[in-house]
Amino acid sequence: MKYRVLGDTGVLVSELCFGAMTFGGTGTWIPVGKTQQEEADRQVGLALDSGINFFDTANIYSTGISEQILGKALGSKRKDVILATKVRGKMGEGVNQVGLSRVHIMQQVDESLKRLGTDYIDLYQIHGFDALTPLEETLRALDDLVHSGKVRYIGCSNLKAGQLMKSQWISDKNGFNKFKSLQAYYSIAGRDLEREIVPILEDQNLGLMVWSPLAGGFLSGKYRRNQMPEEESRRKSFDFPPVNKEKAFDIIDVMDEISKAHQASVAQVALAWLLHQKVVTSVIIGVKNEDQLRDNLKSTEIQFTEDELKKLNEVSQLAPEYPGWMVDFMQEDRTVN
Repeated sequence: MKYRVLGDTGVLVSELCFGAMTFGGTGTWIPVGKTQQEEADRQVGLALDSGINFFDTANIYSTGISEQILGKALGSKRKDVILATKVRGKMGEGVNQVGLSRVHIMQQVDESLKRLGTDYIDLYQIHGFDALTPLEETLRALDDLVHSGKVRYIGCSNLKAGQLMKSQWISDKNGFNKFKSLQAYYSIAGRDLEREIVPILEDQNLGLMVWSPLAGGFLSGKYRRNQMPEEESRRKSFDFPPVNKEKAFDIIDVMDEISKAHQASVAQVALAWLLHQKVVTSVIIGVKNEDQLRDNLKSTEIQFTEDELKKLNEVSQLAPEYPGWMVDFMQEDRTVN
């Protein structure tokens, strides 16, 4: 297992992050996973033994049950890991039990601490944007949590480029603690992040935690152009995130060829491609069983040749969009040989 610095924190996190979204399995989260405590204990133990020191969950996953299970599974090992969770989702029937208001954040951080069985959270992330709450209020509340000692660092997830940059500017102007990371969807079948957000991550020295690196299971190897899985799968009941399936099948064809050369699975190749991207800090893997976990762990052993990486990049590259193609065009007379 290799380790990478999380943004500009100086904290080293494993290049694979264990995601606990599959823990619990209640309500709308049933299609994602139904892992209970005994199985979770084994998975977390295996992850720790493999060198993973980064664990991610959210208060909304099975309405707190994921946090409870993860906290118990870590047990005395909690002090040895970087633990991340999130806030924003609806956690009750009350009108204020959702969002990023100071009221909701302050209530939920205490609830998360209790469920996780810890007195501090290493990385506390907003789970998305809240149109009803000014960014200033959210960022001030998060800054107060860092000063209180309940939270070590703050991060964000699922923000647009403008929202992310505005947040950093507000924090800089007011002397608040800044976001240290972004958690976002990124996969070889979904490279949209590269248009506007990756340049911001590089400019602001923000860490990138990748969620759904296998595109909701579409890149797991089960799906082929003329071979769709008949058994129940996550994609069958929860077709998310959106994927251009025809393009994805072209990508899978190339990954299949490369996987055979490395005696690896298609899923391992998909994960390894992300690990070859300099902007990526850690790839979050969410598994339903130990076999999937063991398979995912092997992705760290794959080293592509230049030709293999070129093939993967070419088949998955983004179609040019404005203003990107115009910006590139206008730089042609500003290159230095």
